[in-house]
Amino acid sequence: MSTESLRIAVVGAGIMGADHIKRITNTISGARVVAVVEPDAARAAAAAASAPGSVARRSIEESLAEDALDAVIIATPGPFHESVLLPALEAGISILCEKPLTPDSEAALRVIEAEQRGDKPRIQVGFMRRFDPEYVELRRLVESGEAGQLLALHCAHRNASTPPGYVESMLITDSVVHEIDIVPWIAGEPIAAVEVKKTKRNSLAPAGLHEPQLVLLETVSGVLADVEINVNAQFGYQVTTDAVFERGMAAIGRTSGITRWENGRLTVAEHMTYTTRFEEAYDREVQRWVNASRRGEIDGPSAWDGYRAAVVCEAALEAQATGRRVDVSYADMPAFYAG
Repeated sequence: MSTESLRIAVVGAGIMGADHIKRITNTISGARVVAVVEPDAARAAAAAASAPGSVARRSIEESLAEDALDAVIIATPGPFHESVLLPALEAGISILCEKPLTPDSEAALRVIEAEQRGDKPRIQVGFMRRFDPEYVELRRLVESGEAGQLLALHCAHRNASTPPGYVESMLITDSVVHEIDIVPWIAGEPIAAVEVKKTKRNSLAPAGLHEPQLVLLETVSGVLADVEINVNAQFGYQVTTDAVFERGMAAIGRTSGITRWENGRLTVAEHMTYTTRFEEAYDREVQRWVNASRRGEIDGPSAWDGYRAAVVCEAALEAQATGRRVDVSYADMPAFYAG
């Protein structure tokens, strides 16, 4: 492992990119941000100011040409990922790409084909829940068999409200995509089918947005995971999972903040954003990615995992539009990703 700090360009200076810049500067060891790639000059300058010594660039190509880079974090919206992934792969640097890898499976396969032209996997996809201590503990419980076989999962993914421009498909591609990754990771097997049911509409949701919705994910052995996606719940940000076993149940994600009894009421503080709910998971994810990158490896979800999530998202969007159960089929996994 190199003793030099990993030199990182962060592409995208929105909420997630800015959060990663601060994380690398203030929390992560063995790495530093040398460039912030963001076409919005004001936002780029503000983000770069939080990483002393970094410079603002307008494109990944400019940064690759001008800066000595070892790695890149891609934190732009999904439709812009491929245009950053391909030149980064060609440059042979390590990559942490926030979810989704790409918006569709066809683009994901193009990225996978480009990655295989190199000598080893270089892309790690930012499904941070795999680094959350409670999810890790739940997976270990499943693998141990202590409670018997896993039979079902009840999942909830709730936001206080949606930003302007939020559309129905984003329930799947921006939110349920996390369950689409974590359910097969917990169960230890792929998703084989998906259904989407629409509840009575929340009148507080923006016009034209029908939610909450219930997404039913079925694995190859028959484990069922129902996901309540509820993005205008008004009270805060909450992600929970209840696991049903042959011998008992397990629950994760309950609020661990302060509980107060006052004036005849009991209150518990709740998260308002994913950046605090999964702060520890993000810290662990990025630190392990940095450590692995310095060894020339990845230590988390691969581009192949990103492809499989894209395939299931496409099936879920079809189910959302038609109301039908949709089977999921994948391309054969290349030996390149077998490790």
